[in-house]
Amino acid sequence: MIQSIARISTKFVQRWLPDAFIFSIILTAIVFTAGIFSQNESPATMVRFWGDGIWNLLTFAMQVILTLITGHVLAQSRPVKIGLSKIATLAKTPSQAIMLMTFIALIACWLNWGFGLIASALLAKELARQVRGVHFPLLVASAYSGILIWHAGLSGSIPLKLAMVGGGFGVEQVIPVSQTMFSFPILVTCLVMLLSLPIINSLMLPSKHEVQAFEEIPIEQLQENFINKNRTPAERLENSVIISFLLAGIGLWYLFMHFTEDGALDLNSLNLIFLVLGILFHGTPASYLNAVNDAVKGAAGIVIQFPLYAGIMGMVVQSGLATSISTWFVSISTEATFPVLTFLSAGLVNLFVPSGGGQWAVQAPIVVPAALSLGVPLHQAAMAVALGDAWTNMAQPFWALPLLGIAGLGIRDIMGYCIVALLWSGFIFSLGLSFLY
Repeated sequence: MIQSIARISTKFVQRWLPDAFIFSIILTAIVFTAGIFSQNESPATMVRFWGDGIWNLLTFAMQVILTLITGHVLAQSRPVKIGLSKIATLAKTPSQAIMLMTFIALIACWLNWGFGLIASALLAKELARQVRGVHFPLLVASAYSGILIWHAGLSGSIPLKLAMVGGGFGVEQVIPVSQTMFSFPILVTCLVMLLSLPIINSLMLPSKHEVQAFEEIPIEQLQENFINKNRTPAERLENSVIISFLLAGIGLWYLFMHFTEDGALDLNSLNLIFLVLGILFHGTPASYLNAVNDAVKGAAGIVIQFPLYAGIMGMVVQSGLATSISTWFVSISTEATFPVLTFLSAGLVNLFVPSGGGQWAVQAPIVVPAALSLGVPLHQAAMAVALGDAWTNMAQPFWALPLLGIAGLGIRDIMGYCIVALLWSGFIFSLGLSFLY
């Protein structure tokens, strides 16, 4: 049954879902039109909102692109290749490869979403190399499905914000992580996902004649061997291990100070870790830069989409469209239905505001007062928003872009399988919010 659903959704997606870039333009048009007709904004005002927001993700875009490039380069180094190869040997069959990929992706994204996405993409490629007969698009979709529980994990922006300074927007008290990401209902929900989603994903394996294998140029052809006794002084510097160690040493020193001074594992520190390890593992600047030249190609398709999504966010937030969506869901809620309806509203808003912190800023002013008036615990309301934010990532290609860049696939290749993961996780999250609290 699950295989049939996956086959139908995949065929539908491959026929009707445009490229991720076109998808972002369609979303722009939808939000633009909705702002005019539902929020009574003029076209000129909506254009203003779009233009004011379009550059708001530049810093984040650069962070994600560096994560993609440095992670990709790190994967081309021999030590990482050996380590991934050992992990991949745990799977002997295509079904085992899918389950192993999903299991590790969920754990990795729970630890840190940025690390999880890149690590999962790298492992997916290695599993595809070693396990014959595995369907690569499903393997990559399984890698992406790990992000379903990121907002209930250690890098979840909403629970971390509540734990450090309170959530604002009426949440004055600090809410400890013991009531959010480490609460019994959330831990049980994540555990159920950890145990069930690998099975669900493995049941989507297509028949043998439908399998799409992974093909890649061997790493030996991507890295030049700069053995030349007649090097110029400039070439000696480019191939000097000492130069690499000097730069890596500075980076390691900074990372040591950062983490010993209670620094967090965020995108900046993660990128520096990838950068330092990549330089060390490649040995010479020339080898590292050669790998960078190859990795940059994978980032080309996603660069322009970040400004478009920033423009969408600008229109959704400034026009009041996101507020209207949240307010409508709250207006039909009771104490019993509030968590699930908040979850659903967060999932809908996430399609247009694919940012955990940004989504809390949009929804908290509506969700917090409503929770207080209905007698719903604030930590439950906050986690309903967090889970909803993570849930519809399976229907939103924004966060898949870095992973797809490394895998060399398009959004149509994986989204059919992601729809099945969307349906299953929505069922599990709704049950957890309804009956475990």
